Amino acid sequence: MDQSNGIPTSEPHSLVIDTGFTTRDVLRAAALSHPEREAYVHGERRINYAQLEAQSKGAGSLLLEAGVKVGDVVAILLPSGVDYAIWYLACLRIGAIATGVNRRLAEPEQRSIISRTMPRVSIVMEPNDAPFGLECGHLITSEAFESAYLRPLAEEPTINESTVACIVWTSGTTGEPKGAVYDHARLEAISRNIGDLTADADRRLVSLPFAHVGYMTRVWDEIAHGTTLVMTGEPWSPSETLRLLRDESITVGTGVPTQWELVLAHPDLALTDCSHLRLCGIGGSAVSPDLIRRMRFALACPVMNRYTSTEAGVSTGTEIGDPDEVVAETVGKPASEVELRLVDGDGDDVEPGAVGEILLRSPMVMIGYWQDPSLTSSVLEADGWLRTGDLARRDESGNLRIVGRLKEMYIRGGYNVYPAEIENVLSKHPQIGRVAIVPAPAPVLGEIGVAFIVPRDAANPPTLEALRSWLKNKLADYKAPERIVIMNELPLTSMLKVDKKTLTELAKAKEE
Repeated sequence: MDQSNGIPTSEPHSLVIDTGFTTRDVLRAAALSHPEREAYVHGERRINYAQLEAQSKGAGSLLLEAGVKVGDVVAILLPSGVDYAIWYLACLRIGAIATGVNRRLAEPEQRSIISRTMPRVSIVMEPNDAPFGLECGHLITSEAFESAYLRPLAEEPTINESTVACIVWTSGTTGEPKGAVYDHARLEAISRNIGDLTADADRRLVSLPFAHVGYMTRVWDEIAHGTTLVMTGEPWSPSETLRLLRDESITVGTGVPTQWELVLAHPDLALTDCSHLRLCGIGGSAVSPDLIRRMRFALACPVMNRYTSTEAGVSTGTEIGDPDEVVAETVGKPASEVELRLVDGDGDDVEPGAVGEILLRSPMVMIGYWQDPSLTSSVLEADGWLRTGDLARRDESGNLRIVGRLKEMYIRGGYNVYPAEIENVLSKHPQIGRVAIVPAPAPVLGEIGVAFIVPRDAANPPTLEALRSWLKNKLADYKAPERIVIMNELPLTSMLKVDKKTLTELAKAKEE
């Protein structure tokens, strides 16, 4: 690759396959290659790559003046948007470790993140947005943003691909949030393995928080391809999503099943030009083949499903030409540099077709959990294999079928039951819109399954007998739920996934 003063100067796509650079090098190259191309669009605010380069330099200058050094933590307590992106890239260019704090987390969870990272500086909109006292370090508020973005940056600290870039936090649904640590080399590896999810000059619609693994670890990939990120507002709405698909010529739409169901049901869909879409991504929970078919028909583009974790980014995915059933029922095959094993409780590979825990090894896997060697060693083996805690089986074509989480598995009368496996089958029932299975204690069997159902038609919900009849001859009889609870909607986590913790508590309460 051609270089000038250590700066890559080739087209953005070629940057994806080169190594030895940092995110700041890739941003510099993007600003030189296509300075006027939009990098971020959020409401009335737009910023191109030249402005992003200049303003992240200015923000970096203020961070250095505030005493931030290579390896110091900077907490970003901002809503998702242009300012978040500028300060995140400012951290990356000066060697600071960015930790995004998802404001949808409960205050104790946010406090846990701040107390464990002890940031040198925290970026906030208003002083009272940092209710954690001195633990937040020096505060930079929105009053300083405009002048900061205009500052010169005379000299940037020396960093390389091994410099730690960010800490990405889990949603905390099964305990305290855990902080996965990534360096620049891992961000670059994610870009190499992203596949069809990214193409040069994409315009991608995003709705998940920027503090999520999907943004924090894909920033290299988006810059390297000259992607324009178009952000939805908060709270998310299907009408705004459809407007942005039309007005912003979106090429890649992303969302969780709940969001796509609402988009397809909205009356504005029939009036929306979605012809720019080249694909839509879906994931985060069980997906019905019917939803995939309706998305493909209504949006006239392929749909892809993928397997993502906070600890390893996007590791597997379906392909553009896969049939509806493969996209709905599997998460596809591993990315090119991903090694994947399915193992039993003793760590031995399972037989073909059997259920096992997913182990991953790739250059994308996190360095470890932030300042927690004990927790790190419990999931990351010495030879690089990551124990995900997810259970799956491979089908005859090599596609991965997720059947649940080790922590979600329950034992009914001595038999292992995997909720996701049941959810996948029930999601095809014509009366079911959304479904989640959780265990409840039982005096004789130990645990039984409880099905929480959002019906397609509230006036015509399915009965327990209908569910058990649907499952007959599809799954073993002990996997059928013993109870059903009809709901208007399923509770969601801060990452818009079904909140199984809340449902489990509801199931236990109803049992009592």
